[in-house]
Amino acid sequence: MLKQEFREVFIFVAGATPQIITETIYAFSQKNPQVHPDEIYIITTSTGKKRIKETLIEKGILKALNDEYSLPALELKEDSFIVVKDSSGQELDDIRNEAENEALGDCITSLIMEKARDKSIRLHCSLAGGRKTMSFYIGSALQLFGRPWDRLYHVLVSSDFETNPHFFYKPKKNTVIERRCADGSIKQLNTDNAEIQLAELPLIRLGNKLSLKGKGFRELISEGQREWDTATIQPELTVDLFARTIYIGETLIEMVPVQLMIYAAFLRQKLEHCKYPDSPYCLECTDCFFVLSDLASKPALEPMAKDYDKIYGGKPLKGEELSSKWKEGIKPEVLRGNISKINRTIKEQIHDEKLLPYYQVATVKKYADSRYGVRIEKGKISIDN
Repeated sequence: MLKQEFREVFIFVAGATPQIITETIYAFSQKNPQVHPDEIYIITTSTGKKRIKETLIEKGILKALNDEYSLPALELKEDSFIVVKDSSGQELDDIRNEAENEALGDCITSLIMEKARDKSIRLHCSLAGGRKTMSFYIGSALQLFGRPWDRLYHVLVSSDFETNPHFFYKPKKNTVIERRCADGSIKQLNTDNAEIQLAELPLIRLGNKLSLKGKGFRELISEGQREWDTATIQPELTVDLFARTIYIGETLIEMVPVQLMIYAAFLRQKLEHCKYPDSPYCLECTDCFFVLSDLASKPALEPMAKDYDKIYGGKPLKGEELSSKWKEGIKPEVLRGNISKINRTIKEQIHDEKLLPYYQVATVKKYADSRYGVRIEKGKISIDN
C-alpha cells in the first residue's frame, strides 16, 4: 500500500511571544524525518498579529531561520493570520472577558473544523502560545474534529531561554544573549546550551465517533457530551421482525411473538409519534408515552397485527387470527401481563442494571394517568421490516 502524502498544515495560537512559532518550526526541522509546513495559520489578536509581523517578518527572523537551516521557502501572508473578532466583527486586541473568550473558542473551533474536512492535509497544532484558554480551545477542537493523522504538540524550551525576547531558535553557531533575572541582574547565556524539544500530546479523537452539527464551541461541546452519553450508556437497539430478533448492542434478547409485537409497538410509538420530531434527543422527555387504553383499542391492534404477520414470516393469516381473537383490541389486563413478561425477559438477558431503565417498558404518572413507553433515545432504535 502506498503511503499517503499529506500537505502539512501548521496551526498556532499566539499572543505576545512570537518565538513559539520559530521554535516549533525549528523543532520540526530537527525531527527524523523532518516536517516542513506547506501552510501556516496563526490564531491571535490584533496586538499579537502586529507583534508577530514586526518580529518575524520585518526584522527578518523567520527568513533567517529558513536560510540558516536551508528550509523550504516560507512566508507569512495576510491570510496566515486568523484574528479573533467580537460579535460585531471587530478585531480584538486582547481577550479580557467571557464574551471575548467565547469568541476565541468559536474562532479556533471554526478553523480546525474547516481544515479537518480536507483529507489531503495533516494538521500539526501547537498549544504553546497565547493565553491558557487558547491552549485549551485548540486542544479541545482537535479532540472534536481531529483525524487519526492529525497531531497536537507543545514546544518545550530550556527555562533560561523560554520567552526570552532575544531567542527565537537555536542557531548553528553559538551566540551570547542576555537574560534579565528576577532580582534585576543580567545573566549571559550561550545558545549552545539551549534545548528545544517537541512533545506530542495524546488525544482522544472523537471526530469519527460523533455526529456534530453545532456551530459555536459551547454548542458543540454540549452536543458532543449528549452524543457521548447516549453512545456509551445506550447501545443501539435493533429489531428484525422477520428474523424474530432483538439486539441490545451485541446481546440477543429472545421474546415470544406476542411480546415482540407489543414491544415493537412501544418502539414505533417513540419513532413515529414523537411530539418534538425536530429535536435530536429525547433526554428525559416522556411526552410520547401513552395510556394502555390507547394501545388496547381496535385501531391500535391493526398495525400490531401487521407486525405479527412479519414475525411469522409474512403470513397474513396470523394477523387475522390475532384480530379474531381480540376483536375490540387487546384487553388492558393482557397488555399489563405481557409488559411484565417483557420487562422480566429483558432483565434476565441484560446483566448491566444501568441499562434496564432505558430498554424496559417504563411507567410514569402524567395527567393523573399511568402512561407507558420506553426511555431509550429514538436515534438508537432501528426496526427492520
